[in-house]
Amino acid sequence: MWWAGALIVDRLMKVKSSIAVLALVASACGGGEATQSGETEVDDSTATVTSQPAETSTQPPVDFPPDGFPAGVSALDDMASETFPPPLIPIEGIISGGPPPDGIPSIDDPMFTDVTTADEWIDDQEPVVVLDVDGDVRAYPVQVMIWHEIVNDVVGGVPVAVTYCPLCNSAISYVRTIEGRETTFGTSGRLFASALVMYDRATESLWTHFDGLAVVGVLTGHRLEPVASPLLSWADFKESHPDGQVLDREETGFGRPYGNNPYQGYDNPSSFPFLFNGDVDARSAAMQRVVGVRDGDDARAWTLAAISDEVAAATNTDVGDTELVILWSAGQSSALEGAQIASGRDVGSVGVFSPIVDGQTLTFSFDGESFVDDETGSTWDITGRAVDGELAGTQLERIPHLDTFWFAWSTYAPGTDLIEE
Repeated sequence: MWWAGALIVDRLMKVKSSIAVLALVASACGGGEATQSGETEVDDSTATVTSQPAETSTQPPVDFPPDGFPAGVSALDDMASETFPPPLIPIEGIISGGPPPDGIPSIDDPMFTDVTTADEWIDDQEPVVVLDVDGDVRAYPVQVMIWHEIVNDVVGGVPVAVTYCPLCNSAISYVRTIEGRETTFGTSGRLFASALVMYDRATESLWTHFDGLAVVGVLTGHRLEPVASPLLSWADFKESHPDGQVLDREETGFGRPYGNNPYQGYDNPSSFPFLFNGDVDARSAAMQRVVGVRDGDDARAWTLAAISDEVAAATNTDVGDTELVILWSAGQSSALEGAQIASGRDVGSVGVFSPIVDGQTLTFSFDGESFVDDETGSTWDITGRAVDGELAGTQLERIPHLDTFWFAWSTYAPGTDLIEE
């Protein structure tokens, strides 16, 4: 994968990253030699794969009626087309991350298995992306997402795009309908501020992963509706949702060394983000892990040190006019540190919720064994569910948040408040 390696040599020389990072883009988008079945052969003894780009997704473009979206040039081919509305970000800042469009292939026909079966290949501390739409609860293991970045799915009857950006460690999901019309999303092969740039297959407009905003193309200015999809440890997921569905790594349609981390060593607080060419807000280190929440024009980020403790912690706080409680518990590994997804250091799991139940604002703490609210004495788990006491069975309203790196959050939310301790 010479084209991927050449792109990162200059940055690697400057930041003296580990040799393992030389292959991070090549391994995530590469696929080895294709077999007759269309899958790729990989060497499970290494965290990288070799040779050609990955298979291109075979999902066809959505066929909209004649009165649907306006015809235009694909932003994948010409970002500067005069037929587009003015771009919302500088197009010179949208750069190739190495692979071509769909070189990192989305999963467009996801298949699922049950918790018991998935437990045979997911370690307790591994992170999973969790989506709950009207009681349809699904887990998307990061060991799979890290190789595909986008899953186009239907959850609770709602068409959604589940997205994960390894370079900024962020999981975000969106309703994939635009003006009432359904489409699917793929990876563009490009980055903006070292973050995933998606494209829709209806018009091939470009969208930023962090805010679901069409920034270049005929749909410029459209924004997708977000759906909360936090990262949770597998142990917490299977305890809270024993009947949930799990994305099946055996049925992705692609051959990848699932469980291996192609970005080994990337989660390093003293390093610098890959192909990031902007200015990092100097209030914190670029690769500092933060939890970010928006409320309209207001934004706030908390470092892990500010919201965590040895076992668990509850932080009663707010963003703008919105009251929040942030729950943190140990037990989730960093997907981007060790050679295996499960071998990274413990960074914990985060849940962000509205503390208001039936008009009453609850105050939360951790009593050494469980999360407890002061007002009723009920106990709660990391998913915001009351498991015992007066409010047993109550589910707190989940507030969308991001577990990400400081460079990414401060770029997309400039002027954000930062809580460090």
